Parts: sequence; structure tokens; C-alpha cells
Amino acid sequence: MIYRYLATSPEGFVQQLATCYLTHGYYFFVQGVVPPGKDARQIDRKLLEKYEIALTSAQRYYRKRQGRASIHYLRHEYQWIMVATHGVHRWWDEHHDEDRHRSQVKDARLVPIHFLGYSIRIRKGNFLRKRPEEARARVDGRLRVRVLIGAKSYRLLKAELLELATRRSAEYLAARLNNVPFEPYAPIRKQLLALLRMINARRTAAGLSRVPVACIRMRRKIVRPFDVVSLAEAA
Repeated sequence: MIYRYLATSPEGFVQQLATCYLTHGYYFFVQGVVPPGKDARQIDRKLLEKYEIALTSAQRYYRKRQGRASIHYLRHEYQWIMVATHGVHRWWDEHHDEDRHRSQVKDARLVPIHFLGYSIRIRKGNFLRKRPEEARARVDGRLRVRVLIGAKSYRLLKAELLELATRRSAEYLAARLNNVPFEPYAPIRKQLLALLRMINARRTAAGLSRVPVACIRMRRKIVRPFDVVSLAEAA
């Protein structure tokens, strides 16, 4: 059985989590790090086998019909995450204690997943949608995954670039915005465009040329998220 879980890049880790797992009901998560000096592959093998994670799609569908939860495991370098669906599973028993009101499990609809400066959570979109047969648009309350630059990372980036807004050339600032280490998911584009407006407001007040909006990347790179690793190779 081959189960792909080892993300080859931060972009691949976020892409797999945001576009494959969270969008399919894997709302609940536990995160961890590989302790210094420990063999990451041994930890992988232990978790994959203990929680029966390496299943086929057919096995996952069967478990779902039985009311049982499914688990996915994802790791990039020393950081790992397990995500789960609703249902019965020893994973829930071991990470969630209802009697003592204690839980290691977090819900991505309530608490964001933090990973290398990214903040990933699930929120209602509340977009207006109008079907052809409808006279008026309705609020679409579907849950959607939102990938943002985390609050701390955004604060640091904002402080740095606003400090340099009138001290560096428009070309330097454009290059800096173009090369931020975050893929431009829609919420991230909005964050960067808001930052660009603040930069240009300062430059305009100082009589300097504006930084062009074209410096903001509008399309994210689609990457191959995994190395293919089997359980035997993980031993």
C-alpha cells in the first residue's frame, strides 16, 4: 500500500491541505513537530499504522457509510498534521476527552491552522449568488477554505514595507511584493493589495512615483505536493 503524505514544499503542504482535505470535511486537526534527534520516518510509520490512515478511497467511502471517521496525515520536514472527519475512531478517543472537557483536537471552522506564516481556516463565504431562475440573488452560506498570511507575519511584512515606502525605489518595493513567500490565494491577494494601497498613499504624499499593481501575483503556482512514500520505505 502506497500512501502519499510527505509534502515536498510548503506550497505543496498548504495546497494539499486547503484544496483536498479541508474541502472534503476533514475539519478537525492535531498538529505536532518531530522532536530533535528523532527519526521522522519512524514517527510517520507509527502514526500511519496506529490510526489506519493508509486507506484506499473505496475503504474511506465504506467507513463513512458505517459512521466511522477517516484520518489523513501530512508532513513537511519537521512539521506534521493529522486531519479527521466526524465519526467513530480511536483517534478521537485518544485525542478528545469529553468527560474531562479536554481535547487536543481543534476545529478549523473555529481555530486557524498555522503553518510557516500561513493561516488556514474554514469560514462561511456569504457571497451573493443568483441562479438563472431566481429574481434576486441569495446569500450563499457554503463553507469555504480561506488561506491568509497569518496575523503576525502580515504585521511584520506591513511594518517593514511601510517603513521602506518612501525610502526605497518603486522598483525595489515592487520586487519585494512580487516575491513574498506566500502563494496568492484570493484572501492573500486582498491582503497584499491593501498593503500596496497603504504604500502608495505614503509615496503619493511624499511626491514619489506609485508602485504598480502589476507587482502583485494574481495566480498561484499549482505544484506537485508529494513524494511517493510507501509504508515499507517509511520503516
